[in-house]
Amino acid sequence: MSVSNSQLLQFLDILLEPEKVKDYCPNGLQVAGKSQVSTLVTGVTASQALIDHAVSMHADAILVHHGYFWKGESPCITGMKRKRIHSLLQHNINLYAYHLPLDIHPTLGNNAQLAKLLGIVDVSSLPQHNPHSVVMQGKFDGGICPTELTHLLSNVLSKKPLHEAAKKTKIETVAWCTGGGQSYIEMAAEQGIDAFISGEVSEQTIHTAREMDIHFYAAGHHATERYGVKALGEYIQQKLGIEAVFIDIDNPA
Repeated sequence: MSVSNSQLLQFLDILLEPEKVKDYCPNGLQVAGKSQVSTLVTGVTASQALIDHAVSMHADAILVHHGYFWKGESPCITGMKRKRIHSLLQHNINLYAYHLPLDIHPTLGNNAQLAKLLGIVDVSSLPQHNPHSVVMQGKFDGGICPTELTHLLSNVLSKKPLHEAAKKTKIETVAWCTGGGQSYIEMAAEQGIDAFISGEVSEQTIHTAREMDIHFYAAGHHATERYGVKALGEYIQQKLGIEAVFIDIDNPA
């Protein structure tokens, strides 16, 4: 079973609606390859290691969360960027990338998938009036103690999170933003949320957590963003009938 690269692009654009989001990179088909796609490799980042896996599998396309051509980076195709793009062109592999549209998709997105894995209920956007918000909020049914949440994150994501503890001994409400969403902790604290989960931590994040008395968990950028693109690949395989294989390139960050 195969589809054209343009059909796959149309399917992804209809599903993820990138035109509704202001992003830091182009979403969609970033590098064109074979006209027909029967084998799709999915992964978090379009690193050389992921490309090499795709080449070894004779894949026709790669779908990632972190692609290329970010705002502010040099537009020159040199060094590492040249090697990556050369590999794609040499082996005629399509590269599709969706950043914020994949973060916020209500069922397949990184935030939605993390909520599913952690058993968070009553999920909605934060603030609620913005359906395209990159921050989500929800509840733990019956509440959870802070150390339990540490263990839950460790078990689900296979990575021990950094936890900056607050005074509250029970977490009922939680907000989260996968990846580099630590700056949204202040918004969560202002809404009276008990805990905030993100992928990364900045120096000022800890001060905010302490001074605004909110539990903070940094669970890993890569670890919190594995599951959206994996779920998306599985959905594509189910709907379009092409083979989709998720490759997890380990990254401790």
